[in-house]
Amino acid sequence: MMMLAIRDVRTILTMPDGANRLVIVKIETTEPELYGLGCATFTQRPLAVRSAVEEYLRPFLLGKDVHRIEDLWQTMWVNSYWRNGPVLNNAISGVDIALWDIKGKLAGMPIYQLLGGKCREAAAVYRHADGKNEAQVLERVQALMEQGYHYIRCQMGGYGGKTSLNQLPEEAQPGTYYDPAAYARSIPPLFEYIRAHIGFQAELLHDIHERLAPIEALHLAKKLEPYELFFLEDPLPPEQGGWLEMLRQQCATPIAMGELFNNQHEWMPLITRRLIDFIRVHVSQVGGLTPARKLATLCEAFAVRTAWHGPGDTSPVGHAANLHLDLSCHNFGVQEWSGFSETVREVFPGCPEVRNGYMYPNERPGLGIAIDEQLAARYPCSDGPPQWTLARTPDGTAARP
Repeated sequence: MMMLAIRDVRTILTMPDGANRLVIVKIETTEPELYGLGCATFTQRPLAVRSAVEEYLRPFLLGKDVHRIEDLWQTMWVNSYWRNGPVLNNAISGVDIALWDIKGKLAGMPIYQLLGGKCREAAAVYRHADGKNEAQVLERVQALMEQGYHYIRCQMGGYGGKTSLNQLPEEAQPGTYYDPAAYARSIPPLFEYIRAHIGFQAELLHDIHERLAPIEALHLAKKLEPYELFFLEDPLPPEQGGWLEMLRQQCATPIAMGELFNNQHEWMPLITRRLIDFIRVHVSQVGGLTPARKLATLCEAFAVRTAWHGPGDTSPVGHAANLHLDLSCHNFGVQEWSGFSETVREVFPGCPEVRNGYMYPNERPGLGIAIDEQLAARYPCSDGPPQWTLARTPDGTAARP
């Protein structure tokens, strides 16, 4: 029997929603018409990922056996010698997910079947409710509840809050300014207001997005205890994980962490010391399905649930990969989901469907998703660095995302 080999590896960059620069890896094989798709989206640095895939991984992969997913992942990871960075991790992820897509197509099965089969029929998702004031957030929460969503993340004025800053320094640098103290004071009353109107009919979440000093995040987590959040997300940046032990000792608010994690040394101590309740890594950021399924197994042993990162800058291919993990992992918690526009659905036929608060697969082999390359080419990616990451505090100091 002839080896089924990798014939070509290339990237497809597209921005069909007009906001998020998506990076898709397509692996073509020596069997005509058999290919796989993977998500390598690093929307802040898409060109760097494209270069890593096409200039380095492609020549490494050409002619290799598509069946050897584990071996290919391990060798890609060490081939550059230096490792654990988001650019290379996303490049490897695109290849890894595409290889799993091919494996599922060869088996004639959805990927979740290759991961052990379903633990549930669909994955509960959470949506984002934001507004300028408490009444607007409540209106959005109630609208989502009417659509069947049971898990809702509540923010007010965006991450960190948008406040009126009338005393900026002279010649203040450009950026998105926010007041950490004012933001922290505003959140407990927001949840008191929402609970007063809806009671405990829905599970509520909140994302600090690292925009508080550690002691301020601890204070906020304690003040939110009466409102019984499903989880409080990213109270600390990865560099300050040591504060989690203090937070755990003083507070019972469930904690979700990991959106910015790149490697196991960032999540291992938090899991094994039971300092978090949900792992929030971005699957392409850690290298794809291969490491993510191992991470989920580790988490299961320590009663940590999964809540994979799933914003708009996760491509539909990435969302499909998340969903196959959600269905097959016993310790699934909830899945972030931002929805797909009609244009995105046209570019990516076979997008997962959400009905009454649950995401369903389409049961096709592999990921179950395709890409219309001609249509994708009509939506080229914009140039330049992102602006939303230029957060600053009132005196102009650069802040965490």
